[in-house]
Amino acid sequence: MEAVLANLREAIERGEYAVGDKLPAESGLGKEFEVSRSVVREALRALQALGLTASKTGKGTFVISNRPVENPVFGHYSARDLLEARRHVEVPAAGYAARRHTTDHLDSLTELVERMEHETDNTAWVALDSLFHITIAQASGNPVFGKVIEEIRDALARQSTLLNQLGDRRAASNVEHRSLLEAIGGRDELAAAEAMTHHLTHVESTLSNIVGSKTPAANENGDS
Repeated sequence: MEAVLANLREAIERGEYAVGDKLPAESGLGKEFEVSRSVVREALRALQALGLTASKTGKGTFVISNRPVENPVFGHYSARDLLEARRHVEVPAAGYAARRHTTDHLDSLTELVERMEHETDNTAWVALDSLFHITIAQASGNPVFGKVIEEIRDALARQSTLLNQLGDRRAASNVEHRSLLEAIGGRDELAAAEAMTHHLTHVESTLSNIVGSKTPAANENGDS
C-alpha cells in the first residue's frame, strides 16, 4: 500500500496526473501495481485525506491539487479538529487514569502494549492503537472521556494509518505507549499527562512533515 500511495502521490506532484485529471479505475491500478483492489482503495483514501484527490460517486477519483493540504481530513474530522480535541481530552484523561485505574484496566493496557510491540500487520496494529487510547479514557473513571474517544475512533484510525504509512510512526508510538503504560501503572498523574502530551506532540510533528508544512493547529499555537 505504501508503494502504491508513494507512486501515485509522486505522479500527481510531478504533474503526470494534472489537476482535473481522472485517475485510472481501481481495477486498472490494481493490475498496474500488482496488488488487490482493497490495497488500491486504501491508497486512494490516503490521497483524499491529503487533499490531493476527490472521489465522485459513479465517476471515479479526480486530482484536485498537486500539493497536500495543510489540514488533512480523516472521515468527519480534520487533523486540526483531532489535535485540538485530543489535547483537552486525552492529556487529562491520562492523568486521571493514573490516579483511578483498576487492576483490570492496567492488565488490558499492558496486554495491548505488548501485542502492539509484536504486531506486524499494520491494520491490526491500528485497531490495537485505537483500543489502547479508548482504554486509557475509560480508565480515567470519567465516561465522558470514553465517549469522546469512541466518537472520533474511526478518524483516529485513519490518521494513524496515514502516519504509519508515510511517517513510519509505529516503532516510535510503541515506545511512547510503553511510557504511558509505565506512568499510569506507577500512578504518577503528572508523568502520565506529560507522556500523553509528548505522544500527541510527535503525532502532530509527523503529520506536519508528511504534508510538508505546519498544521493549522501548530500555526495557531506557535508550535514547531
